[in-house]
Amino acid sequence: MRNSNPSRNSVTIIGLGPMGQAMARTYLSHGHEVTLWNRTAGKADELVEQGAVRAVTIKEALNANELVILSLTDYDAMYAILENAADILAGKVFVNLSSDTPENARKAAKWLAGHGAMHLTGGVQVPPSGIGKPESFTFYSGPIEVFEAHKEVLEVLTSTDYRGEDPGLAALYYQIGMDMFWTGMLSYLHAVAVGQANGITAEQLKPHAISTMSSLPEFIEFYTPRIDAGEYPGDVDRLAMGAASVEHIVHTTHDAGVDASLPEAVLQIFKRGMANGREGDSFTSLIETFRKSAASTH
Repeated sequence: MRNSNPSRNSVTIIGLGPMGQAMARTYLSHGHEVTLWNRTAGKADELVEQGAVRAVTIKEALNANELVILSLTDYDAMYAILENAADILAGKVFVNLSSDTPENARKAAKWLAGHGAMHLTGGVQVPPSGIGKPESFTFYSGPIEVFEAHKEVLEVLTSTDYRGEDPGLAALYYQIGMDMFWTGMLSYLHAVAVGQANGITAEQLKPHAISTMSSLPEFIEFYTPRIDAGEYPGDVDRLAMGAASVEHIVHTTHDAGVDASLPEAVLQIFKRGMANGREGDSFTSLIETFRKSAASTH
């Protein structure tokens, strides 16, 4: 059924995976009117029992409210759903919390604008369990007036961190965070595998792993101004020393009978940096190696 009198507290949610369901529950618990649509309609059953309205069609869901939150796998899923309702998109505000690339976010914003709709990109920084908690936050980018108009409603889900007008910025910050998260957690899993191969359990390794990860903010604080200044002095570390350390990790991994592809990839990056004449500089000079690798692909 259609909400004949949508209010500033009403919202439509498209996509009822774990994140979409967590958002719907949070809005309902805060007294918001929530309209739901999902390809698999049964995913809305429990939420309907809690007071949500299940839209039968995507057009019914879109007609219910001005503010529409998308919680989908990616932006391709957005097109697959909204292209069938392109004639009623005008005047809608789409808050796209789906994960995708910055460039795809920009294209989506342009596509929606072409249909008279507005787009805010969102990058949620917590799993579903973090929705509704004030310490959680989400990156947003897009038209500032659109963000400000709906900020209060969005902050029911998490705190907000507005990054700028460029629709791609929220997605960029999100993907940078995921870059660090997945790389860091993969290094942890590799370390656990090496430890287990030597009779050390994950529980035994835990305090050391936490201590190592907890030291990283100090390094980031120290190196950030140097990196922004383009300075990589080898006064506290040298790339050649780092390469020797990584080589020892590779040997230790092989001796343990564990897959060494991860540290070997790291070692190759160190070696490329030294081949560029950086062996006496800080390991942070490897950022120039990454930049040159990117330039060579264009």
